[in-house]
Amino acid sequence: MQVILHTGVHCTDEDQILKCLLRNAEAWRHEGVAIPGPSNYRNLLADSISKLKGSVPADDVREVLLDAILSEDPSKIDRLVLSNENFFSVPKLAFQNQVLYRWAEQRLETFSHIFARDELEIHMGLRDPATFLPATFAATPHATFESFMNGVDPMQMRWSSLVHRIRDRLPHVPITLWCNEDTPLIWGQIIREMAGIDITRRISGAFDVFSKIIDREGMRRFRAFIAENPDINERQKRKVMAAFLDKYAKDEEIEESVDLPGWDAVYVDMLTELYEEDLEKIGRMPGVTLITP
Repeated sequence: MQVILHTGVHCTDEDQILKCLLRNAEAWRHEGVAIPGPSNYRNLLADSISKLKGSVPADDVREVLLDAILSEDPSKIDRLVLSNENFFSVPKLAFQNQVLYRWAEQRLETFSHIFARDELEIHMGLRDPATFLPATFAATPHATFESFMNGVDPMQMRWSSLVHRIRDRLPHVPITLWCNEDTPLIWGQIIREMAGIDITRRISGAFDVFSKIIDREGMRRFRAFIAENPDINERQKRKVMAAFLDKYAKDEEIEESVDLPGWDAVYVDMLTELYEEDLEKIGRMPGVTLITP
């Protein structure tokens, strides 16, 4: 079985991916693709991984978990898709021990031991630290940003370090990544990649994210264009989407304000520039696929 684990990160899709997958679950079920509801596995897997504490699980742990997670016969499932933005940690512990997601690779390794006979893939959205850090901080009970960061300099945060740690611990596991900033244009591909279906196949909710950042008239015109041009490919479709955004985007939805002490426009721009450089490094990593528009 192929096991697809979507690990967030925090403040990226906020469960929109899982909701879209569940909307299409019935259509894919007869093809051996299982999209269980989050209540079936999130706490169960978290508890199991915590109890194992990095040790090798007993032989029957996989079967026990699958029986609890799936409503169908596990032998009929070819691809299992699981999603949990708190898989690495809850937001308040994002910088525990002064390391971004300190226990990420250990938790993934334990997960891989549980599903040792299966083909594991990791899927994860990234986000510009200039907006990721304030948004994640806002989702915590920390009284100050400094307490949340736990001594880590925002200028030193690199997603590539996290990806490198995961690759070092699990070199055989492929990783698929994308940028949260690009999701309106690549949403359909993200969903299809996770489900393991053809890139050209129609799905319900392919424009869910796009529709939230474009005004009603723009969305009406876009849908009309797609209906009149059903044969355009994905790359052409993304160019059309970008053109419609230029004209009909909701400014309040695409412009993110940052309100942290000492974070002026220059500081924010520097964080974004470092992020873009980091993405270039990530794109060259072996075993890593970076989805781009």
